[in-house]
Amino acid sequence: MELKFILEAILFSAQKPLSLKELREVFASAVEHAEGNETVRLLKKTKEDQLTAALEELLKDHEAAGRSYRLACVAGSWQFVTQPDYAPWLKALVGHKARPPRLSQPALETLAIIAYRQPLTRSEIEQVRGVAVDGVMQTLVERGLVEQRGRAELVGRPMTYGTTPLFLEYFGLRSLEELPAADELRRIPVEKPASLATVDPGLATAPPEQLSAPAETSAQPEPSGPAAAQQASGQQEPSP
Repeated sequence: MELKFILEAILFSAQKPLSLKELREVFASAVEHAEGNETVRLLKKTKEDQLTAALEELLKDHEAAGRSYRLACVAGSWQFVTQPDYAPWLKALVGHKARPPRLSQPALETLAIIAYRQPLTRSEIEQVRGVAVDGVMQTLVERGLVEQRGRAELVGRPMTYGTTPLFLEYFGLRSLEELPAADELRRIPVEKPASLATVDPGLATAPPEQLSAPAETSAQPEPSGPAAAQQASGQQEPSP
């Protein structure tokens, strides 16, 4: 019994995508349901690289067969999915599930910056985009596409952000390595602030006038009385 056919049966019966870790757990617990089965016992400790190789081979088999479904790996998990050409009949069968509203152009631009340069702070995102991103960031976090990754080693310790596994699922990517090349986006210089660049670290960006307030010189007291009169007339007070 070939490993790839066992995986095929598991994935066909699964109710959700399965990661390599979850597949290994299935193989480990299968021994409890097959006493005396030598094949099940031998496959109990199947390694992840063996599973990956078998899954890749199974993926190629289905692609070559040209079936109405295919094997896909999205966000590190494997599942069988139908080809888009058959969507009208499937919608008629199971109904059309309402999808969340499409992302706006500013949201897509911000998401691209985060995906290619993560982790980075909100002020760094704004340096690349050239505009404030407070509202856009809130939308991306609420949609589960972006999450907090920790704090940057900068003054004020601002929060950094990165993409989530849901981001990979949303765009049908196996991993971030499958992102299209964007060398130009990666080359845009981002200056690290030498001091706190936000009113509240990791939250709202301060207006420019608050970020770099010029140093004020101390005002000299105005002379009064006879000294003021002498200064106005250009005369100096005689020495005693």
